[in-house]
Amino acid sequence: MKKVFLCTLLISVVTLTYAQRSALGLEFGFAQTDYRVNSPDPNADPSQLNLTALNGFKLGFVWDVTYIKGFGSTIGLRYTYGTKLTSWEPVDPNQLAKYPLAKDRFNYNQLELVVDWQYKFEIAGNTYLILTTGPSIQVGIERKDYLYIDNGIGETVESKVSRYDYSEDLSKAYNRVNIGWGIGAGFQYDRFYIRGGYDFGLLNPYKIKDFTESPLYEHAYDGDSRYTRGRLDQWHIRLGFYFMQWDDK
Repeated sequence: MKKVFLCTLLISVVTLTYAQRSALGLEFGFAQTDYRVNSPDPNADPSQLNLTALNGFKLGFVWDVTYIKGFGSTIGLRYTYGTKLTSWEPVDPNQLAKYPLAKDRFNYNQLELVVDWQYKFEIAGNTYLILTTGPSIQVGIERKDYLYIDNGIGETVESKVSRYDYSEDLSKAYNRVNIGWGIGAGFQYDRFYIRGGYDFGLLNPYKIKDFTESPLYEHAYDGDSRYTRGRLDQWHIRLGFYFMQWDDK
């Protein structure tokens, strides 16, 4: 898949010389990142899999190119941030005392290089419906989880774990690089647009390839291997504005 992405990027860059029209834009919007496991232990505690959806924002620059009427591509460089904060809950649900309480905060930061092939259907003057599809490469900058403990006297103890560096169990052992394939649609009027899409992860994001290599699962199958099959997916919606345009027709 890395070769497919690089070939797509190379073709897009080379064909820029044949562009009829191009534009440079800035975009900002909402994004939700989801880690998924397709073959977990059916008896495992779901909270241990760390499948929390992380909500946040996406921003970046995009280069929009039209080669022939309607058909073109976009090359985007984007930054995505996601976070999730849970509510205060008792450390031991069976305890009679209210304290101590605990809550978690999950943070995610990544850079993305996106190449989308697109077709714009002109429905009126300078007004288009857009369909897109293409690959992306996503590189994680930081993926950290924070634990807060409230002991009842106003003090909070914070600990943090890097999901890229820490590998005590499956849910804390992630790869930084992911290749995705996205589909999307949008609407454009003059220099302004709104686009949305869904990116399917094509690489397994988990460093541990076998559940039985993790202390969480090593006794679950009586020695039988159970391989992880995961995805890092993302859906997003963005608003954009082309602040520079060139027309070579």
